[in-house]
Amino acid sequence: MRKLKLIWDFRGPASKKTAEHHLIHLKEYITINSLNLEITGIETYNDMHSIAYLVVDESEMKPLRDALKPHRGQVYSEN
Repeated sequence: MRKLKLIWDFRGPASKKTAEHHLIHLKEYITINSLNLEITGIETYNDMHSIAYLVVDESEMKPLRDALKPHRGQVYSEN
């Protein structure tokens, strides 16, 4: 089954801290809704751009996308 990476972009000098904070809320959502999702995290591209992300099975994407409103998504690869 294909996995998709739901992504929230944060820009500006506080982007890393904002992404870290958003990740806390994503993990809370997973716990509250008893979801079996294990791959989450943040990535920092530079001082002005960081992301928070959540990886889901393609079959589970639509309700999560509608509830969490990510900025974008992409096919997930473990590389």
